[in-house]
Amino acid sequence: MDERDARRVSLRGWGGVAAMAAAVACALVAVFTVLLPLSHTASGDGSTGVGPGGVADGVQARADDCAPGRKGHEPERSLDPKGDQNGDAVKAIKARGYLSVGVDQNSYRWGYRDPNKGLEKTASQDDRASELEGFDIDLAHEIAGEILGDPDAIRFHAIPTNQRIPAIKSGQVDMVVRTMTISCDRLADVAFSTAYFQTGQQVLAPRASDITGYDKSLAHQRICTAKGSTAETALGDGRDQDDIPRSTDITTTVPNQLDCLVRLQLGEVDAVVTDGALAASQAAQDPTVQLKGEPFTTEYYGVAMRKGSDDLVRRVNQVLEDYRRGGKGSGWQKSYDKWLAADLGPSSGPPAPKYQ
Repeated sequence: MDERDARRVSLRGWGGVAAMAAAVACALVAVFTVLLPLSHTASGDGSTGVGPGGVADGVQARADDCAPGRKGHEPERSLDPKGDQNGDAVKAIKARGYLSVGVDQNSYRWGYRDPNKGLEKTASQDDRASELEGFDIDLAHEIAGEILGDPDAIRFHAIPTNQRIPAIKSGQVDMVVRTMTISCDRLADVAFSTAYFQTGQQVLAPRASDITGYDKSLAHQRICTAKGSTAETALGDGRDQDDIPRSTDITTTVPNQLDCLVRLQLGEVDAVVTDGALAASQAAQDPTVQLKGEPFTTEYYGVAMRKGSDDLVRRVNQVLEDYRRGGKGSGWQKSYDKWLAADLGPSSGPPAPKYQ
């Protein structure tokens, strides 16, 4: 038995953890598919970011204006909220009476449904939707409350990682609040709010693993990432630039990031690369895994909206201004303390907004 086989035996020795994780993930998918099915567009671009569809050129930083290495490379800059906040996009939402938001359903602490809550109920779909919880869910409720006067005037759509941009482009959702990294590439397809959270890519592996982080210890290791994620891009670039060994196997990609944790538990991969904030929540779920090394990128989460919905972008940026200070709802810090502090430690606060 070689070292890798021994590790597989060890991983399978987690007992029912892997099987349970897979079962829970499947159960959540099934429940949410019933909740609010989101049809997949055949023309999906596989991007994991935020996706709107069609903004006027020059309204928000364009991909070619914020290329790495150029002065002012700050894709997190967004529209100043002092502009018009009551244009066609906001008026349409108010006329409809609810906000349509794409979210995650299985990211612990961010957007998920606690399997210990409410499963015994024969609740309506709307009742089940209200059981979604987490840091991103709090923010979505805050936005609905500020635009419509009712934080519960919202319909959630569970979206796989690789369907976030297509969901916005097709108009199936008004926005996506789903741990989405703002990037130059994604600005070609979508509009972003200002940043509401800072994180970075990090390696997650079994505690017993010899992997030490984003370094030469990844040689001959099998790494899992979500399809279209910034993690997938970073790994490909890193291997091409010899930041990690060329023998690193980065061919395993999955539609949803949580699927990587399940594959890790089953011994099908040796490590996961994802946002450190998400990885920390997964380590909290499974004490046999841990973060390895330091983050090797700096990234910012933003709310994604359709390009061209400038009034909505400005309105969300105003909500974020209030939310950072405490807002009319729970406030950024209160939400952080409730959902993330236990895993990420004390926070110095949200990133300051940057405007164009």
